Amino acid sequence: MVKKIMLLGSGELGKEFVIACKRLGQYVVACDKYDGAPAMQVADERRVFNMLDGDALMAAVNDVKPDIIVPEIEAIRTEKLYECEKAGIQVVPSARAVNFTMNRKAIRELAHTELGLKTANYLYANTYEELTDAASKIGFPCIIKPLMSSSGHGQSKVNCAEELPTAWECACGGARGDLKEVIVEQFIPFDYEITLLTVTQKNGPTLFCRPIGHVQIGGDYRESYQPRIMKPEHLQQAQEMAAKVTGALTGAGIWGVEFFVSEKEGVIFSELSPRPHDTGMVTMAGTQNLTEFELHCRAVLGLPIPHITLERQGASAVILSEIEKKCPDYLNMEKVCEAENTYLRIFGKPEAHVERRMGVVVCWDTLDADQTQLRNKCKELAGKVRVI
Repeated sequence: MVKKIMLLGSGELGKEFVIACKRLGQYVVACDKYDGAPAMQVADERRVFNMLDGDALMAAVNDVKPDIIVPEIEAIRTEKLYECEKAGIQVVPSARAVNFTMNRKAIRELAHTELGLKTANYLYANTYEELTDAASKIGFPCIIKPLMSSSGHGQSKVNCAEELPTAWECACGGARGDLKEVIVEQFIPFDYEITLLTVTQKNGPTLFCRPIGHVQIGGDYRESYQPRIMKPEHLQQAQEMAAKVTGALTGAGIWGVEFFVSEKEGVIFSELSPRPHDTGMVTMAGTQNLTEFELHCRAVLGLPIPHITLERQGASAVILSEIEKKCPDYLNMEKVCEAENTYLRIFGKPEAHVERRMGVVVCWDTLDADQTQLRNKCKELAGKVRVI
C-alpha cells in the first residue's frame, strides 16, 4: 500500500494533502516552480522545474518514477499526463479530468453542451475586437476571465463598454500558460454561492460533503463556512449536477464543484476543480469526520470511505499580505492562539506579495451556535495577523 506520489504544485492545499498522505505512510515528492514551497516543507523529496515545460515535466516524471501523479495547480502541460497514464501511472483524478478542468472552455462545453447543466450564458474571445463583440451580445454587466487561471487571477466584472480595455489587459495578464483566449459570462444575480465537495471512489459510491458557503472578492476566496443551509430541492439539484459532471470526467478523488444559488432561478453550475478546494480549508475546523485532504488521500489510494458526517459547524478566513517581502514574519499570532475553538495555520510561503494568501484562521462551534457570530469572530481574528 505504500505508493510514491508525485505532487505537481506545492501550495498550501498541497501541504495539507502531503500531511494526510504521510499519516498513512506514503512517500511524497513535491514539485513546484520555486524552492521552499509549502508542501515541500513536509514532503520526502522536492523537485523544482517549470511544469508548463513539457520536456521538463516528463524528465521529472522519468526521474521520480511515481506510482501516482497528483496535480494541485492549473499551470501544468496537462496533455503530457495522457502519456503518463498510458505508461501505467495513476493520474488523479484522471488525465481526462485534469485536461478538461484546467481549461474553462473545455469544462464549460462539457457541462453545458454535452451534459445539459444549467450555466450562465457565455461566449469566447481571442482578440480585443472579439471581446467587445461578445460583451455586447452577452450584455452588461458581465464577467471576463482567462480560460486558464486560478484564484481569481485575471477575472473582472465589467459594468460598461468603457471598462473593457482594462478587463482585457487584466485577463491577458492573469492567464496561466500560453493560452490567451478569454470567456465572457453573463453576470448571475445569485443569492449565494457554494462549494459542494464531491468524492468519487474507485470502489464505492460518490459521496458529498455538506455544502460550504463562501465569499469571494475578484474571484478569489476570502472566507468560507460549513454547513451552508440550503433548500432540500436546491441541494438535490447541486448533488445531481456534481455527480453527473464528475462521472463524465472519470477518476477517483475529491472535487470542488462551485454553484451559484438563486431562490428564483435555482442552482447554476459555475466552476470545477479536480482536487481539494481552497474554500474547503474550513474542514480543518473539524466540521467533518474527515477533512477534505484526508478524503482526497483515501480516494487516491483506493481506501474505503464509508461515510462523511457533519460533526460541528466551522468558519475560515484568510490572512492576506499587504506588503512585498522575502522571508516574511508575522505579528499578533498570539491574539489568535488565545481564542477558544480556533486554529491558526501559517502556510510558510517564502515570499509575501500584496494580496497573497499567507495563512488562514479556522474556528468552530456547536451545530446550534449562531453562525453569523462564528464567521465574524473568524474574520476578526484573521484580520489581527499582520505580515511584516
